[in-house]
Amino acid sequence: MSRFVIATALFATPWAVVAQPAPDAEAAASKQEKARLADTDTLLALTNDGAILYSQDAVKLSGYQYCSQAVALAEAGEFRQSVRAASKALHLANATRDPNLLAMANRDLAIVYSYSGQLDKAEEFAREALRHPAREPKLVVGPVNKVIGDVQTRRGDYAAAVLSYDTALANSSERYAPLVTSSLINALIESGDAARARQLLGTLPAPKDAPLAAQLDRTRARLLLAEKKPAEARDLYRQLTTRQVGTDSGYYQLWAWDGVSRSELALGQKQAAAEAVGRALSGVDAVRAKFRSEEFKMGLFSDLQSVFERAVGLYSDVGDTRQAFEVSERSRSRALLDAVRGRAQLSDEAAATVDLATLQRTLKADERVVQFHSLPDRLQVWVVGPTDIQAQSIPVKRDELTELVEGFRNSVVRGRRTAIANGDKLGAALLGPLKLQPGQRLVIVPHGPLHYLPFQALRLDGRYVIETYPVSVAPSMSIAVQLAQRSPRIDASLTAFGNPRIEDKYDLPGAETEVREIAQLFPRKNVYMGAAATKTQFRDVASRSPLMHVAAHAEADQVDPLYSRILLANEGGKQNFLEAHEIIGMSMQGGALVTLSACESGLGKIAQGDEVLGFTRSFLSAGASSLIASLWPVSDDATAVLMSTLYTELSKGRDIQRAMQAGQLAVLKNPSMSHPFFWAPFNLIGNWRLTVGS
Repeated sequence: MSRFVIATALFATPWAVVAQPAPDAEAAASKQEKARLADTDTLLALTNDGAILYSQDAVKLSGYQYCSQAVALAEAGEFRQSVRAASKALHLANATRDPNLLAMANRDLAIVYSYSGQLDKAEEFAREALRHPAREPKLVVGPVNKVIGDVQTRRGDYAAAVLSYDTALANSSERYAPLVTSSLINALIESGDAARARQLLGTLPAPKDAPLAAQLDRTRARLLLAEKKPAEARDLYRQLTTRQVGTDSGYYQLWAWDGVSRSELALGQKQAAAEAVGRALSGVDAVRAKFRSEEFKMGLFSDLQSVFERAVGLYSDVGDTRQAFEVSERSRSRALLDAVRGRAQLSDEAAATVDLATLQRTLKADERVVQFHSLPDRLQVWVVGPTDIQAQSIPVKRDELTELVEGFRNSVVRGRRTAIANGDKLGAALLGPLKLQPGQRLVIVPHGPLHYLPFQALRLDGRYVIETYPVSVAPSMSIAVQLAQRSPRIDASLTAFGNPRIEDKYDLPGAETEVREIAQLFPRKNVYMGAAATKTQFRDVASRSPLMHVAAHAEADQVDPLYSRILLANEGGKQNFLEAHEIIGMSMQGGALVTLSACESGLGKIAQGDEVLGFTRSFLSAGASSLIASLWPVSDDATAVLMSTLYTELSKGRDIQRAMQAGQLAVLKNPSMSHPFFWAPFNLIGNWRLTVGS
């Protein structure tokens, strides 16, 4: 059985990957993929999860208390915990046949999935809530239609959003109506109906809450811009740059300066716009990272990454390449902080940034950093060498880039022959303009949808990239530089976990074979198989294991990446999986290389702006120097060849970037496994210079 991922379900059913992808297997693979996704956080799955979770609660609450808990957790940004609380309410609603509780639980699920950016799920649960009669309809019908409007707004369907908000407004309580009206005003602004937005704005009472008042003034300034009054908008935004809003004043002042920048841009003052966005970002480090539910309530959906985006675009437009590059780098650090939001302990190093000069001093003559930043209207790219930096603007919109990446990934994962033509097309578009020299060692810093892209499988001049260039990736250049500056050589001592014993459906005999073969290459080793491959054992050895290899199932949580997990063996008769937030809290400075020979272990959640968190950030933040992780479900046979070659090369003293290249080429050269599905899933992330042995 091949390794796989269950994307968010708490106790979902596994599925097996097609071992030999071929055109006649595409339909089956596609069907399996759809079945897997359909089984993720569905009404039935969550109800079943809720029953299990409820049975484990020492103190059992009522269904309505779980609903209250779900709302409080959602507003605190604890999305997975909120889903779990709502799941318990769902279970109790079904057990007691209470239609009102069913409506409330589905309402709360709609809210939390909307907050977490899972828009399809949010709409699904919102519409489910409307199917059940509620005792007090205004507690369900208004909020649920507002969620539907929020989803439509974030999809850019403003006309539909206006209709949904109108329905919500007609079915809202007196207390809730102003929030719906605010959302409606913002949707009207975006839809181009400034006149009605202005009329509704005049009906809103002045909020007593300072943050809500500040948000409403932001809406007034946005309306002035929509009314093509940029000078008036700029004046109002400038007034807001000095507004005090308690301990969070810096946050609202940041958005005010961003508004000044957008107003200057509307006035044709690009340099002034760049200066204003610089003022906005000058205070970003002091702004506390937290989830701000009041913005969602008012239909603003602001994202700090959009400010970084505007800055990258503006600095690029005015020819300030260094500043554009460094702002791109800062955006990645901020994305990590916003993802964690104080819920896990980050080291100072994990959130630090380095400047361009420091990066260039670190690079060797044959090393090139290729850093991307995906903007709404283009893809910005920088190629950095020891003495120079070259900037390129590739005219591909983010939505188009997402489609290109998805198309290429699908052709690879489903074994299509079109993967080669798609690789030629994408390689020419993304790497062709960069004039890379054969043999240069590439460190790719992806952005947005590019985190899903196996750069080694792109093609240039009729060859796969991996055939010409050693390749590694990094979540940020600052992280890569810090890791590259660590001790380049580590002890040849292996710790391996293989085929953790959970239950029969999770059995991975191929993983067990893989670990035994790798272990033979190392005289010093500790191997934990089956029932011995536990979380307790992992935590015990993590801080003193230079080489850590884990061959197991992994699950990426799309609702809350801090709850992504590696499935380790049961303990005391109970499941005891290792979650991302627990990994961040570990001390792994003694662990230089972690290999996750598990499916889709390299994926985090991609928000607007960048990869925010997953296993990659967790292990690197905990102190590991390098990570090997996969982008899609892997083939056992191909993984065995790749890993065996990789570790053999490492044991000979070859650096990890070239060892990874050798492993991928060893699979590629096997005629039965030459398709990228087999050899391209694993990425080397982090310190590309690492070597093993004395």
